[in-house]
Amino acid sequence: MFASLPSLPRSLVAGTALFLLPVGCTSTQGAQVDDARLTQEGSAARKPRWGLVIHGGAGVISRENLSPEREAEVRAALQQALAAGHGVLAQGGTSLDAVSAAIRVLEDSPHFNAGKGAVFNHDGVNELDAAIMDGRTRSAGAVAGLRHVKNPIDLARRVMEQSPHVMMMGEGAEAFAKAQGVELVDPKYFYTEERWQGLQRALEKERATPAPGTTPSTLRPGYDPVTGDHKFGTVGAVALDQAGNLAAGTSTGGMTNKRYGRVGDSPIIGAGTYADPRCAVSATGHGEFFIRYTVARDICARVEYQELPLPEAANLVVNDVLVKAGGEGGVIAMDRDGNVAMPFNSSGMYRGYVGEDGQPHVAIFKEPEDAK
Repeated sequence: MFASLPSLPRSLVAGTALFLLPVGCTSTQGAQVDDARLTQEGSAARKPRWGLVIHGGAGVISRENLSPEREAEVRAALQQALAAGHGVLAQGGTSLDAVSAAIRVLEDSPHFNAGKGAVFNHDGVNELDAAIMDGRTRSAGAVAGLRHVKNPIDLARRVMEQSPHVMMMGEGAEAFAKAQGVELVDPKYFYTEERWQGLQRALEKERATPAPGTTPSTLRPGYDPVTGDHKFGTVGAVALDQAGNLAAGTSTGGMTNKRYGRVGDSPIIGAGTYADPRCAVSATGHGEFFIRYTVARDICARVEYQELPLPEAANLVVNDVLVKAGGEGGVIAMDRDGNVAMPFNSSGMYRGYVGEDGQPHVAIFKEPEDAK
């Protein structure tokens, strides 16, 4: 039922799905032990006939600034998303349905920068983006700049299935949402005190910028001047269903304190979201780099044209191409044979995986062993 992935160089193995944590591991100490143990197992990854992979954002996520209570809540939300997607797949549902179900759970959680937990832009408004893609047909739908749609991933799918277009934005997208009966909410629904305070800290730091027009390193996207963490809180999912079809989806609230209608990579097909018959990818990170280097498509193109194993292709793009360019973040990916990759070039990425056995695995941190 399972097969091992091809052996990979150590530099390529680091940060992949080989380091998933057992569900029962919720304490920081336990996480350290199990991550290190799984790291030492090398390339002994299992390959399912079908399954689901999710992420909840990457960045400099430190153990010191993530309380045990918060960690437990994040892990529980990831497990809930995995269970939702697995439930669809186990009943013979499509990869598109599984991706949508998993992402809706993450959008409804205040712990991730998507849906309910979206960050605020410079004007104190939540603006949400999302995309979904069907690997079997390469149909895709994307939305940007939403302010009233409860679950942006649902509207992205409506764009894909109920319109001749790929991307809609702003008021036009919300008019389409209303016409389609997609659930709309008062903007107050997206308010969380944590995100609001994050904006206030960002504005205060901005006011302290040394000179007009300059952007010190401490103002990089996702930076929290109080905790010192850099987080890219996008959520995403990729799935392979029992019919052998792949799908990918991504949803985000963008970056704290963003201006001028900025849109990142998440809703851009080929940058933050991509799926074809061979490969599916959802990304999280500094969107401008993922757009410039068409990260999601690049990974799948290497699988298609160079015939690289998926883990090798994903690691090459994330840990070589992006690193050399100065881009931070990670991806989740799955191929038509059930191979899984979760590379990231930051210290952590909220991530999880479930195969046909229904046993969910989640992880957050990158261990020191991963850097060797």
